[in-house]
Amino acid sequence: MTGSRIAAFAVLMTLSLPASAASVGGALLGADGATLGNVALAETASGVLLMRIEASGLPAGIHGAHIHQTGKCEAADGFKSAGGHLAGDHQHGVMDAGGPHPGDLPNLHVGADGAIDIELFVPGVAMAGDGPSLLDADGSAFVLHAGADDYSSQPSGDSGGRIACAVLGKQ
Repeated sequence: MTGSRIAAFAVLMTLSLPASAASVGGALLGADGATLGNVALAETASGVLLMRIEASGLPAGIHGAHIHQTGKCEAADGFKSAGGHLAGDHQHGVMDAGGPHPGDLPNLHVGADGAIDIELFVPGVAMAGDGPSLLDADGSAFVLHAGADDYSSQPSGDSGGRIACAVLGKQ
């Protein structure tokens, strides 16, 4: 992805959100440390977060996606630095009676061209404050996994290794 496309995405996110909306986001990094795109989240008037993911150079197919509990994305350790899922006191997956946890996101479908441009709602997570929040003491990260999430296996939906990561910081 070129720098101009990333800049254009940042401008688009800014223009499509209310000026008063708090937002977090960051560059989506691949396993080689290269920038693939951007992830951004913004507060909505209803309290639900709106997430936008725009990237290219990804493997085609269905990929599990989660918000992880630590705001670190070190490619050298396979993004294990992002820690586990932002789980609170819930189990993983919408198919589990004890789930879903706040970091659970739907599977993302990447086309044959390796690109994705999607918006989705993220309930149960706040920017900051009590409960599961993105901007706690150690931050948070968005992680894309190699395979599809089965929405039930513990602790990560059997979605495979971590192939891309974005630290979710203030914008």
